[in-house]
Amino acid sequence: MSPTRRLAELPCGRRSKWVVLALWLVLLVVAGPLAGKLTDVEDNQASSWLPGNAESTQVLDEQRAFQPVDTAQAVVVYVRDGGITPADKAEAVKDARAFASAPHVVGPVTGPVESADGQALQTIVSVDIGTGGWQDLRPAVDSLRATAAENSLGMTTHVTGPAGVGADQAEAFAGIDSTLLAATVAVVIVLLLLTYRSPVLWMLPLFSAAGALVVAQAVIYLLADHAGLTVNAQSAGILIVLVLGAGTDYALLLTARYREELRRHGDRHEAMAFALHRAGPAILASSATVVASMLCLLVAEMNSTSGLGPVCAIGVLVALVAMLTLLPALLVILGRWVFWPVKPAFGTPEPTRSGRWAHVGEWIARRPRKVWVGTGLALAACCVGLVSLNATGLSTAGSFTGTPDSVVGQQALEAHFPAGTGAPLTVVSAAAESGAVREATRATPGIASTTEPTFHEGRALFRATLTDPPDSQAAKDTVDRLRTAVHAVPNAAAQVGGSTAVILDAGRAATSDNRTIIPLVLGVVLVILALLLRAVTAPLVLIATVVLSYAAALGISAFFFEHVFHFEGQDNSFPLFVFVFLVALGIDYNIFLMTRVREEAVQQGTRRGAVAGLAATGGVITSAGLILASTFAVLGTLPVVGFAEIGFAVALGVLLDTLVVRSVLVTALTVDLDRHMWWPSALSGQVPPPEKELARQL
Repeated sequence: MSPTRRLAELPCGRRSKWVVLALWLVLLVVAGPLAGKLTDVEDNQASSWLPGNAESTQVLDEQRAFQPVDTAQAVVVYVRDGGITPADKAEAVKDARAFASAPHVVGPVTGPVESADGQALQTIVSVDIGTGGWQDLRPAVDSLRATAAENSLGMTTHVTGPAGVGADQAEAFAGIDSTLLAATVAVVIVLLLLTYRSPVLWMLPLFSAAGALVVAQAVIYLLADHAGLTVNAQSAGILIVLVLGAGTDYALLLTARYREELRRHGDRHEAMAFALHRAGPAILASSATVVASMLCLLVAEMNSTSGLGPVCAIGVLVALVAMLTLLPALLVILGRWVFWPVKPAFGTPEPTRSGRWAHVGEWIARRPRKVWVGTGLALAACCVGLVSLNATGLSTAGSFTGTPDSVVGQQALEAHFPAGTGAPLTVVSAAAESGAVREATRATPGIASTTEPTFHEGRALFRATLTDPPDSQAAKDTVDRLRTAVHAVPNAAAQVGGSTAVILDAGRAATSDNRTIIPLVLGVVLVILALLLRAVTAPLVLIATVVLSYAAALGISAFFFEHVFHFEGQDNSFPLFVFVFLVALGIDYNIFLMTRVREEAVQQGTRRGAVAGLAATGGVITSAGLILASTFAVLGTLPVVGFAEIGFAVALGVLLDTLVVRSVLVTALTVDLDRHMWWPSALSGQVPPPEKELARQL
């Protein structure tokens, strides 16, 4: 018996299955409390998202020497269209004294300051961000909003600025883990019930996937707490969707093969061992592709992107282990009855041999070239929508699906004060040259005013207010002009940071990551496919279909974002995230299909093997795709445009992969290329059956 066959028998042995189940139960008992602490180690501070070598990140690090705590400014705006009254001013002064005692408020409160048109007041409050990132902003901002609104005397009040925006972002992400988990589990339950049509069977993949999620969260918590792994709300949310989606995919593939083998073997232990031996390599290769693709994110400049890689890789690895150990043990322990009401009895015919996908395969095999050319042209037409793609970043208002108070407040602020008020630039330089740096700053177009500098150990820091909204392109252009101006001051070692500089640096880092990581992921996937399929032609063809599918998904998504959802654009990282998830997860279906096609091709030739492979895997690939697409679509339930766009695009891309690309395009290409698909392996030299014989077989 081969070592791989012995390994496959471990989770389903007559005694070892109970050992596997006991080990997992102990693991879950230990991991449960640790998984619940994951949100405690999330790092949502700006530096955890920014590129480590960016100028704005360096300014963030340097300004800590001038102030012992990280702060964000909250701008309280009072507006009365008929004009501010003396009573309004008195109330704002009273509020300013109360603001000083609000949670996490530090330093002096500035204002209230009346606008030039006499219709608005603004008060600036510094809020300690602390170690909790935006979570520590919420109690402070909530208190400021309540105080300002309590005795507003008919004025309209808002809290905006970086602290107000951060608090609204925290509100948008509040309960993200529980919301995503509940929605994802509900979707998986419904689709598993529809897939299996069994009142019991769906529980096993779901329990296994949920167990994998708990263990993955525990491992990630330990690494974040003791090994410096960066976890934020974005990666923690995507982890839930990825583990449940990918884990259920692997469960569907294994369960489908197990059900097939139960018709060929009287002993369920032997049937599972054979199913693991046959389906295991495809599942391993699939997970290896996802893990390798995610680890490619480690080279990203953006800290948020590089941190996402290992978090997702750990999740997929744990899901793999669960589906190859816990799920087989559960299936074998419960026996054939778990498939009730359609139990796969020994000796009964396999229904997929004559099912819907068998007929689709026969239809494709009659005119494969016309099918793949027509399908390819249709997908290419979908790529036209790429002209609408606007992945240049989102403004503050454009990042929310709704209109939170901070967005309304920013609009009011821009209407009555310099638009950059409340989100100034931060300039640091050598103390001796601070005067020259400040003069260069004042002379820069787009700068409204500067503050007096403060000094610490030979360095100086001052703020500069922008004339344009801090998230606008005009403000970003001002940052570039200002950096050029202050960098030119001799011996100043000046640097420019602040929220606008952060947005600018993050966008450029994301663009650089797109150019670097996308080719890297393609190369890694190509190597894995070549090793798995022992060929060159097949991996190149499959990679080409993946890229075409990705481009089509982006094209359709861009059209919907602009003309249906009316989003202002896409985040800079949007193309990369969609690419990594679509390629890493979409290639799963290539692997599921082509490993089975190769297995069948050894026995009956490539053309017939392609039809048989589609018949055997078409149903499970479709079910897996629907579940994975639905789990990613759950991201659209969050009131954050970035998540909604990623969820929509990945869900659409997965559906294209399963229903069109894998099942139709790849099958047609395989039938048309025939044995040449496997070049240069020995299988490429296999003589295909005559056309008449193939026609009789079909």
